[in-house]
Amino acid sequence: MKKIAILGSTGSIGTQALDVVRNLPDEFKVSVLAANSNVELFSRQVEEFQPELAVLADEAAYKILREKKFPRTKIAGGRQAFIDAAGFDGVEIVLTSMSGFAGLEPTIKAIRCGKNIALANKETLVVAGELVTKLAADYGIKILPVDSEHGAFFQCLQGENIKSVAKLLLTASGGPFRGKTRGELQNATVEKVLAHPTWNMGKKITVDSASLVNKGLEVIEAKWLYGVDYDKIQVVVHPQSIIHSMVEFCDGSIIAQLAAPDMRLPIQYALTYPKRFPAPIKKLNFWEISSLTFEKPDVETFKGLKFSYTAGKIGGTMPCVFNAANEIAVAAFLQGRIKFLQIYDVIENAMSKRAVVKNPSLEILIEEDAAARELSKKFIDA
Repeated sequence: MKKIAILGSTGSIGTQALDVVRNLPDEFKVSVLAANSNVELFSRQVEEFQPELAVLADEAAYKILREKKFPRTKIAGGRQAFIDAAGFDGVEIVLTSMSGFAGLEPTIKAIRCGKNIALANKETLVVAGELVTKLAADYGIKILPVDSEHGAFFQCLQGENIKSVAKLLLTASGGPFRGKTRGELQNATVEKVLAHPTWNMGKKITVDSASLVNKGLEVIEAKWLYGVDYDKIQVVVHPQSIIHSMVEFCDGSIIAQLAAPDMRLPIQYALTYPKRFPAPIKKLNFWEISSLTFEKPDVETFKGLKFSYTAGKIGGTMPCVFNAANEIAVAAFLQGRIKFLQIYDVIENAMSKRAVVKNPSLEILIEEDAAARELSKKFIDA
């Protein structure tokens, strides 16, 4: 039996992962569920899947949860319990589907405990790519990508030598503002930003998709997942989201992975790898697909993508600063405290003010994350 831990089970990826498990054979078992504070949904998940361990990071939510009766499940609470859940005995693979920097410590804990990682928390590699990939290599751990684009690369590269890769062609839908100018985006509302044309995701990642910061995070993630230089990672806007990414090889051949835009497919492949099973998604019908189109991204309007390449090439703690500033900026935008385009101003300010530390330890990254967040908060409040 393959035992699974799902960290972030009440979020968008976590709930879809549980839907995947519902359709898998009995050889797959959810042994650990962990979330932040959504007691009502989390309780229903625990009742249905009866994991060995259930953890809520939020202390107040945990106090409510522990009043409920789950005879087959141990209940725990608090931030440290959430991190420790990543190393639970018997679990073979840990799905890290939490949002933001909070995913780093649980991922490191899982690796150190010998667990393979189904990585949905892209910030882990953005912030600490060098540290995490070295640790995974030292412990002989597989990092299996859950992002649809990186799941596509992973499938296209099966049996291939990474040295023969000429280019990773990273697709982007373009989000709800594809083709818009800065002038047209001056007063973009939260409602319009969250109206993604293709994907149904959480609020933070949907804002990141609209700003192209999400694609920037994926660029940095690709560098660490596949060990290629940034000049070999090219973003291609593909509005239909049918081709999830492509790999161009040195001989000119291009291999693409196509599927309906449904996150349950890359989630399932990461959890079941190297096996494949029928997935609960709509299958493509090429007679119904009128066209597949491609465009160059507008990095002057959507500066987040340009900033990501800069942060990635500088390296050290700079990607951590880029990520922390963006998380603070997105939260402020969703609260109505800044405008959409000011997200870029917050990021640019933080990147210009923080000195770079090369080869940072986990402790330094935690400190730098906190410092960049504080700097960004002050910039927003000024």
